[in-house]
Order: sequence, then structure tokens, then C-alpha cells
Amino acid sequence: MKHVPNILSSIRILLVPVFILVYFGQESSIKIQAAVVYALASFTDFLDGFLARRYKIVSNLGKVLDPLGDKLMTLAVLSCIAIDGLIPPFVVYLVLVKEFLMLVGGLLVRRKTKGAMPSSNIFGKTSTVVFFVICVTLMLFRGIPHSAAVFLIAVALVLMMAALVSYIRTFLLIMKKCTE
Repeated sequence: MKHVPNILSSIRILLVPVFILVYFGQESSIKIQAAVVYALASFTDFLDGFLARRYKIVSNLGKVLDPLGDKLMTLAVLSCIAIDGLIPPFVVYLVLVKEFLMLVGGLLVRRKTKGAMPSSNIFGKTSTVVFFVICVTLMLFRGIPHSAAVFLIAVALVLMMAALVSYIRTFLLIMKKCTE
């Protein structure tokens, strides 16, 4: 049982290329099968987090695999819908920059704390859920006006930035404790 959350995170990572193949392999403009793959990946995210917390089997590997799976899937989905013209490409670039900053911060924290990694927080989880809902909506309801799609993505980006600020705050607190 202790490896199940990490196995679920690994499955989510393996679903990234599956999502991309299904998304661009569908004949229809409505991406039902791609949305199902994305929903399955999101369910593995929920389930691995639930099991890890419920059975107290949180691991440092899981603290890396879980967000890695989330971010790879989110970037894949955003890239696909940007390529499809549903959202502006700059959204993908903003998310890449945010993830790069979090990666650098996470590596610094890991080095300073000798391997300990802070857990995700409510802002990050909320941002992930909102991105999921918005992206699935854009995949399934292709008639949404472009301005509405941009507004929805802007809402998700605001939540993502709130998560980034929260993580930076946590990062700075950890770094301060390490220097005391």
C-alpha cells in the first residue's frame, strides 16, 4: 500500500503523452476522449493525495512525482488548447515561467533542508482544480466565445499567481529558518 500514491503519480505522468495523442488524434472538434484522459489523470491526482494523507504515506518522492505529474499534464493540456487556438499562447509561457520559478525554489529548499520538501497548499490545489474545469470546458464546449475563454483562463492565471505568491512566502520562511 505504501507505494500506491507514487504509482498513481507515475501513471499520471505516463498519461501525458496519451492525452496529447488522443487530443490531436480525434476527428471531432469536441475533444471528449481527450477530456476523459485528462479527467482520469486528475482522478489519479486526487486519489494519490487522498491515500498518502489518509494512510500517512507521504514521501519525498511523492512530493516530487505528484506536482511533476500535475504540471506536466497541465502544460500539455494548455499547450494543446493553445495550439488549437482556444487560448492565447502566452498563457503557456506564463505557466512555464511560474513552474520554472517553483522548480528553482523547490530545489533550493530541498538543498537547504537536506531533502525535505514542503507539501502543496490550498492555493495550489485550487488553481489545479480551476485549470482542470476550465480546460475541460474549453475542450467540450467549442462554441465558447474567444473573449469568454480568455476571461476564464485569466481567472485561472490569477489563482495560479496567488499560489505562486503563497509558495514564495513558504520558501522565504523555510530559507529564513535554515539561516537562523
